[in-house]
Amino acid sequence: MSQDLFPIIGIDYVRHFVNNARATSFFYQHTFGFSITGYTGLETGNQSEVGYAMEQEDVRLWFSAPVRPGHPMAEKIAYHGDFVQDIAFTVEDCDLAFKTAVDRGAKVWHEPMTLEDDFGRVRIASICTYGDTVHSLVQRDQYNGPFLPGFRAENQPGDPIGIKAVDHAVGNVELGQMNVWVKWYEDVLGFKNMLSFDDKDISTEYTALMSKVMASGNGRVKFPINEPAAGKKKSQIDEYLEFFGGAGVQHVAMQTEDIVHTVSRLKARGVPFLSVPRTYYDMLPDRVGEIDEDIEVLADLGILVDRDDEGYLLQIFTKPVTDRPTLFYEIIHRKGAQSFGKGNFKALFESIEREQALRGTL
Repeated sequence: MSQDLFPIIGIDYVRHFVNNARATSFFYQHTFGFSITGYTGLETGNQSEVGYAMEQEDVRLWFSAPVRPGHPMAEKIAYHGDFVQDIAFTVEDCDLAFKTAVDRGAKVWHEPMTLEDDFGRVRIASICTYGDTVHSLVQRDQYNGPFLPGFRAENQPGDPIGIKAVDHAVGNVELGQMNVWVKWYEDVLGFKNMLSFDDKDISTEYTALMSKVMASGNGRVKFPINEPAAGKKKSQIDEYLEFFGGAGVQHVAMQTEDIVHTVSRLKARGVPFLSVPRTYYDMLPDRVGEIDEDIEVLADLGILVDRDDEGYLLQIFTKPVTDRPTLFYEIIHRKGAQSFGKGNFKALFESIEREQALRGTL
């Protein structure tokens, strides 16, 4: 068995910087069903920004917003729009993980520091990855409080929809940069390239992209990295890079164990999803074989299905959740399959192209 060259327990949290953290947390509470479990702001002595910690099962989200002009992230929010700034890892030893990453070439976002309150202490450091994205290294074995020191506990429950964990997070990078960042994840974090897709795998008549999936040594953290490929028209990656202003997190995939229930709840709450033609479902039995779910129900909801050597998966993608055509979410239900829905790429990309055409950006 190969050695894990950068031990990571899992994804600790996904942090967004937004213009209005109060409104954004309300949206995630009342659509995605997250509970608000922690708060930091002026009332807790935080004089520079407000933050809401949200949880559902093993998923933690953190929404931050500046409360004064001149905040160092205000310019970034103005440039990118609301965006995922930090995909944090839980680690056993923050200082060792940080030193290892820096020794292997990581650029420092901030040095290790200790956050402390009456509930204990957390050791945390951060390194830079593509664009303005960072990975924080969080050691929380001596802490039993709400989210992080400096947060007060909140009890604002959401109505959960069955989200269990973060399955993967996808980064979009500029043309020619995919292999640069693949090498960075290999060299710095000891990730392995578990899957690769070229422009023959991910293409339509008009657009194409290339992607490589990087996985941590224990397989708990997976990061596909996309770059645009030549096509007749502007691809979804080109569109993202234009409106985001460079490389960044394109989407976060969240696991469920009952995708019909999860998606039905989201649709009832007004979350818009990409759709595929009904003919996709006519061909589904021949392509994926026998499945447990009712195909008519999947067709009504627009849920996609794909199979690999280990089983099958069901997946669906929201439309962008911000004003810009940038960040969106995937809901994924794995029934043995460890792949990423290669058989759905063409139908998915044609759906995205229809949305691009409506936006005038294809």
